[in-house]
Amino acid sequence: MKPLKDSQYDHSTYTISERKHHYGKQVHLLSDPFLHSHLATLCSTDTFQPLINELITTLYSSLIQIVANAEFAARPMITASRMSEFHPEGIFESPIIDPDVPVVSVNLARAGTVPSHVCYSSLNYFMNPKNVRQDHINIARGAGISGHKIGGPVDDSIVIFPDPMAATGGTICEVMDLYKKNHGNARKYIAVHCIVTPEYLKQVQLHHPELAVYAIRLDRGLSSEKILSTVPGTHWEEEKGLNEHQYIVPGGGGFGEILNNSYV
Repeated sequence: MKPLKDSQYDHSTYTISERKHHYGKQVHLLSDPFLHSHLATLCSTDTFQPLINELITTLYSSLIQIVANAEFAARPMITASRMSEFHPEGIFESPIIDPDVPVVSVNLARAGTVPSHVCYSSLNYFMNPKNVRQDHINIARGAGISGHKIGGPVDDSIVIFPDPMAATGGTICEVMDLYKKNHGNARKYIAVHCIVTPEYLKQVQLHHPELAVYAIRLDRGLSSEKILSTVPGTHWEEEKGLNEHQYIVPGGGGFGEILNNSYV
């Protein structure tokens, strides 16, 4: 007897818990107390290694799950369960993330090294590992790309940039230019951040409007009291999250420094 189909699994839906803003549909500012709790600890002056790496691992393990649910394609899956030996109805039926889509996680050294490794490792468990790779790019604040190891074209791939602090947008824009000019046509580009600024969002949307941005938090702490009382993006041109040294306020300091315990 052929098992009956359960209609509840005909469609897969997923809704992100996110904050209201006026930055456009490509921007997702997450409303997630669990992630905010861990990020608050991470940004505290009382937090040091090895807790810093543990917090980054927890944050990006959760972020890659949210991104995969929201951005990756799904397809139906039917698998015989352990009960199928005794009951023909013993099948596992559910939509799953399509494991055969190529995915590239990009390590933007040095702040992005741990986040990219976490995402890369997680992807290998639910995607086809033969289609998952990690690229490496050496890029410094204000100094541009000094070297890279890119494992081939990104045609029809999902390319992910796990970079904790998105301050000016210069890094992501330069790296996006590198891929788009030299490495084929990606299926989509996704930036995954802990904190972003209004300045960053304006820069990436100006130069690469197709980039999907996911962030736990938006920081615009140097804006006026009037601006801080408005929905983010309402008066975008008046919002300010960067100080004169291009560090995020309130932010969490330089994540390249705290992740590597190297303050040079």
